[in-house]
Amino acid sequence: MELLYQYSWLIPVLPLAGAMILGLGLISYNKSTNALRKPSAVLIVSLIGTAMVLSFALLWSQIQGHPTYTRYIDWASAGDFHLSMGFTIDHLTALMLVIVTTVAFLVMIYTDGYMAHDPSYVRFYAYLSLFSSSMLGLVVSPNLVQVYVFWELVGMCSYLLIGFWYDRKAAADACQKAFVTNRVGDFGLLLGMLALYWATGSFEFETIGERLQDLVQSGVLSAGLAALFAVLVFLGPVAKSAQFPLHVWLPDAMEGPTPISALIHAATMVAAGVFLIARMYPVFEGIPTAMNVIAWTGAVTAFLGASIAITQNDIKKGLAYSTMSQLGYMVMAMGVGAYGAGLFHLMTHAYFKAMLFLGSGSVIHGMEAVVGHNPTYAQDMRLMGGLRKYMPYTAITFLIGTLAISGIPPFAGFWSKDEILGSTFAANPALWAIGYLTAGITAFYMFRMYIRTFEGEFRGNNEGIKQELKNEQLQKMGLAFGPGAMNPMELTSQADADDHEDHDHHHSSSPHESPFTMVFPLVALAVPSILVGLVGTPFGNYFEAFIHPPGELIEEMPAFGVPADFEWGEFLSMGGSSVGIGLIGISLAILMYAQKKIDPAAIAQKIQPLYQLSLNKWYIDDIYNVVFVQGSRRLARQVLEVDVRIVDGLVNLAGFVTLVTGEALKYLENGKVQFYALIVFGAVLGLVLVSGIT
Repeated sequence: MELLYQYSWLIPVLPLAGAMILGLGLISYNKSTNALRKPSAVLIVSLIGTAMVLSFALLWSQIQGHPTYTRYIDWASAGDFHLSMGFTIDHLTALMLVIVTTVAFLVMIYTDGYMAHDPSYVRFYAYLSLFSSSMLGLVVSPNLVQVYVFWELVGMCSYLLIGFWYDRKAAADACQKAFVTNRVGDFGLLLGMLALYWATGSFEFETIGERLQDLVQSGVLSAGLAALFAVLVFLGPVAKSAQFPLHVWLPDAMEGPTPISALIHAATMVAAGVFLIARMYPVFEGIPTAMNVIAWTGAVTAFLGASIAITQNDIKKGLAYSTMSQLGYMVMAMGVGAYGAGLFHLMTHAYFKAMLFLGSGSVIHGMEAVVGHNPTYAQDMRLMGGLRKYMPYTAITFLIGTLAISGIPPFAGFWSKDEILGSTFAANPALWAIGYLTAGITAFYMFRMYIRTFEGEFRGNNEGIKQELKNEQLQKMGLAFGPGAMNPMELTSQADADDHEDHDHHHSSSPHESPFTMVFPLVALAVPSILVGLVGTPFGNYFEAFIHPPGELIEEMPAFGVPADFEWGEFLSMGGSSVGIGLIGISLAILMYAQKKIDPAAIAQKIQPLYQLSLNKWYIDDIYNVVFVQGSRRLARQVLEVDVRIVDGLVNLAGFVTLVTGEALKYLENGKVQFYALIVFGAVLGLVLVSGIT
């Protein structure tokens, strides 16, 4: 067993080796490597599969009681300063390794079907493998410096994957937006890291927490300064986990291929922020101000994401705002001290949200057979409907994910979300009220999404809806380019050309089920989406007994079965209320979109300001565009004016003065000694007169 721990560094190295092999092949022998599509896929899937097996072995060993294993190597030293790198295997690491490797393994199998016709198939696998390696390296990092190194690598891979189809302007813009937004949070994280090292002299998580508390208690460091350092570190998770106000990159990131949405934006990269909060918990828990900031940030994000998701028509963007909202739940749980509940929801959400994203990709794949490769048509739920009879496996698994995220028992999401709500109620009823209302909104918009996609009549051949979508697209393009930036006729002709190209790719008048390589991961993810929540029931919370805050000891796992002293009243009141609000949301969605007894358009008309607020994403993107994008451009133009008129003016003036004086002085150079003597005499006479006057 000890040998397993000694070689656990292979878990991040194996996918890194796969990425290097494909990357070097693409650089050196591009055509030959691109021709080896299936062998490349088999290589990458095999390597991540091996890493997954090792991860499960480590998890089982940790469950059996193996102590934490940490190994360091001296990476840099100068005098008394020593910086170590290495890897650590504890309960949290083992859990995260299993989550990342299982989702990555299934996503890579799914990729073979989804990207089958893409010319950059091999490059995509190389990026996927590099991202998986970066995330696994982040998970095993034993200190804050190593976390930061892999944190940045994860951000780089996200940039590459979101902008994978870089020839599309929307994808190129989205990856830049994600990169810039994350740099804001990462700069805060870097400042916080350096400040904590200045205060404590360590990058080790538990050592920082202990020394920081001692410094505050002894009065050497003020509580306000300690809170500032903690909040700066928290800015990293705010950006990476798409928390308000740095959430704006996540919906735009849906421009990347759908497997990326499942891997990065459901289970791994966005979960890295919650993971870092868990790792830094020894620091945060001793600073009440920081914990309050974390809790309220999560609560606001949860409600904000859910309120925007209500009006989304793009199936992937709806899921993106849903992800943002669920991450808010996890962050809120961490902020109120519900460490185990937050990580429990991270685990359950990783599986059912990855399944939902892969399900949306299956839907898009099926829709492209009818509407072509135009994302405006293939991803809009207004052109879907009735897909259950064409895509039964996709529909069933999507329904399972929808029930799980809606908090309906016995699906996984119920147990984790209910535990968060229960812990939040005990800590702060105001936060609980926000989370409770968000739970109802979540159930509403998820069933709205399911019904509009899979129930009713298929609308993919409705030319009226297509024309409406085309007009919306033209309007958005016109707004994006600005008035006068492009002739509207050019926009129309471009849209018509895209539409013509889509018609050239039509294969049938109805969608079809996805291939086995895409359906298998959906079915596989449906199993934990149903069952994994059972490890964290209130009757026997095995998850919380295994995953608990550092320093908190739990002697033994709870026994199987319901304890005799179990408080049924508390469970039924809290659990029943959360299920009740979920059922209200589901009922409203059915009445509006399945039975058509309530007209959502009429309601939207009555509450037009609120509807527009949701539809326009609370105008946060517009505010950022005016303040930061256009503001920075105005500042750049003003700096340019200063550069041209003042800086360049001074340089040009110096040159002009030199030129004029040179032209004037050249006439004094006549080669006559008498003339030079006269000049010297005149200069001496002038100096004498000046000195005499003074």
